[in-house]
Amino acid sequence: MNERIKTFLNSAKERWKKTTKKQRLWLFTGLGVAAVALIALIFFSTYKPYAPLYSDLSPEETGQIKQTLEAKGIPYKIGKDGTTISVPKDQVDDLKVELAAEGLPKTGQIDYSFFGKNANFGMTDKQFDVLERAAVQTELSNLISGISGVQSAKVMINMPKESVWVSDKQGEASASIVLRLKPGYHLTDEQVNGLYHLVSKSVPNLPEDNIVIMDQNFNYYDKNSANNADSTLSVYQQQQEVKKDIEKDIQRRVQQMLGMMMGMDKVLVNVTTDIDFTKQKTSEDLVEPVDPNTMQGLAVSTEHITESYQGSGAGGVVGTGNNQVPGYQSGGNGNGNYQRVEDRINYEFNKIHNDIQKSPYQIKDLGIQVMVEPPNPNNPASLSNQTVQDIKQILNTIITTSLGDQASNLTPQQIANKSVVTVEKFNGKVTGTPNPKTGIPLWLKIASGVAVLLIIVLIFVILRLRRREEDEERVEEIQPQAVQDQKIDLLAGGEQDDKRRQLEELARKNPAEFAKLLRTWLSED
Repeated sequence: MNERIKTFLNSAKERWKKTTKKQRLWLFTGLGVAAVALIALIFFSTYKPYAPLYSDLSPEETGQIKQTLEAKGIPYKIGKDGTTISVPKDQVDDLKVELAAEGLPKTGQIDYSFFGKNANFGMTDKQFDVLERAAVQTELSNLISGISGVQSAKVMINMPKESVWVSDKQGEASASIVLRLKPGYHLTDEQVNGLYHLVSKSVPNLPEDNIVIMDQNFNYYDKNSANNADSTLSVYQQQQEVKKDIEKDIQRRVQQMLGMMMGMDKVLVNVTTDIDFTKQKTSEDLVEPVDPNTMQGLAVSTEHITESYQGSGAGGVVGTGNNQVPGYQSGGNGNGNYQRVEDRINYEFNKIHNDIQKSPYQIKDLGIQVMVEPPNPNNPASLSNQTVQDIKQILNTIITTSLGDQASNLTPQQIANKSVVTVEKFNGKVTGTPNPKTGIPLWLKIASGVAVLLIIVLIFVILRLRRREEDEERVEEIQPQAVQDQKIDLLAGGEQDDKRRQLEELARKNPAEFAKLLRTWLSED
């Protein structure tokens, strides 16, 4: 390997020595031009012009938009003391719509300052206002038209007139938007909210309450009604969907279980439920003893007090003697004893505070109705009573499990009354349709076997024909060469006997080649 490198380097040196100064100059010039072209290609392929996305942002809003752009993997530039954020120019329109749907920004306005570049010198303020409003309307129409499902949009903005009087209260703008939706498309709540937020932040002093949005069919899209999930209609629809989902789940499980036992076309199940949608929240303040057995708390502090006195002259007997007042000691002398014992113990008990929130969507009541067709539809007695009782027991178990704690307050008879099993012939079934068989029919098996056999025979014949064609092609390639070799050998012989002997041997061993050799000679003659 080292020898090859040395040889290559020596050869390169020899070639370099043989080149002239003019050739070297052209070589360096070509390399420089190629390097400059490569650098320019890389620069222009990676260069992206940036355009302002939002301006006059608060630092908090700039940081929030910055995090959103980083999460989306979109490059950005922050300028003007962090109040303006710019993104690649080809992504400005899409980002305005996406961020507006996410509720961003909460401050600031969309930057339309680049429209002022079209203003000519000497243009009046009114002319500039008209140009600016037309530019904003056109840009908003383009932005809204880029939303999925919107074919086109027309925007009309009404800007407030500036008052000549100094006042802290500024006038509010208003906007009217007419959407042309694609056939069969309806805007979602998120899209409606995004439209309101986009338009509100595109025009200064434009609250969302001053925006009206409608489509070509005069259908109004109200932001409040779109977001009002607690409205009567929305709550009713949600409750009905939950109720149907619970009933469908129970019905599917019962139908599958009984269908495996009786047959899918022999069982019909109907489920009715009563769902409690009440959201209940309660608070409890409980006091419990530390030791439930003794019903005592934990001794926090203990105080033992003992007082005693013994001696004479302690005083007379209370309420004794003539003309004495009851309850007061008499003036006589006597001996007395005094003693007092007191124990003071402070107990601490467990104080428990519980905030209990009862989840809605609980099944208050459940009813299951089952219709079973007997094995002999015309004879209801063909279905044994034991089978009916088994079905009844299965339904009672499902009801008990579904009701949960409420089933503990019900008697077995009350639970049994919530299910009904009816054994009758199904008159609503389509007649003349044979019952589907799970097995494969005999004729289908025979047809499949014949088809497989025909395919095998066809493959065998094709392979045989292909092999025969290959053998014939190989013989045709070999035979001309063999005939030519035989001809050369015969002509090379020097005597007539040798030629005759070779011809006889060829005719005996390979008559086909001998015949072709004769035809070749005849064609040459």
